[in-house]
Amino acid sequence: MQLLLTGGSGRLGKAIQNSGLFQNLLTPSSSELNICDPQSTASYFSNHHIGAVIHTAALARLVKSELAPEEAIQKNIIGTANVINSILEQRGQGKDIRMIHISTDGVYESTEGNYSEVSPTLPQTRYGWSKLGAECSVNMLKTNFCIIRTRFFDPLEIPFDTAASDLYTSKITVKDLVKHIKLLLDSNFSGTVNVGGARQSDYDSFKPFKAGIKVCSVKDIAKEVPFIPATDASMNTSRFQKILNKTKV
Repeated sequence: MQLLLTGGSGRLGKAIQNSGLFQNLLTPSSSELNICDPQSTASYFSNHHIGAVIHTAALARLVKSELAPEEAIQKNIIGTANVINSILEQRGQGKDIRMIHISTDGVYESTEGNYSEVSPTLPQTRYGWSKLGAECSVNMLKTNFCIIRTRFFDPLEIPFDTAASDLYTSKITVKDLVKHIKLLLDSNFSGTVNVGGARQSDYDSFKPFKAGIKVCSVKDIAKEVPFIPATDASMNTSRFQKILNKTKV
């Protein structure tokens, strides 16, 4: 059986391909698999022996999602729904495809921090709403799926010259996220899980990897973006820690 990776040209998709952790990987281009086209999606699933899917394809830019909500709807909500419909169709034929869906901490209100998987979801951005819509589709599977709520960054590509010292998240490096995706893919966990590190400010997260980065505040960011920035999007990751500890036994 083969492992389908959507969004292979994105940062996370490339990291997954370059990790060497995943075997029998299918990485179709958008012309080979257009998740926004239900016929293209259904055809691709019918013509390949897919055992699992890692779904990273998305419009992941917050600013672009605010300015082009139609595209966020197409890629994040409708595209995910098309993938889920194809999985359901294959399951109807006896193929129990596992689904790993990459979501975001942006589904939470991102003001109080320490959000658990059962905390209320109240996105403050169009991007967050589009990813929450995607989660609704994934939950229709009922079994053999994993929604990963996370925030990650590439230490080698930090595009900011400043970072807020009063914006807190549980972000992790893309390399660590890839390892955790592999663990969850191989596990029998089904449901939603927060995957991240310790609560830390953006400035403290980036500082070890980018010398000379300067401090700013959330108020500074708010002046530059067309959405309400998070203040504390940190997550409670105790559920993931239990999964992690089980695999070590």
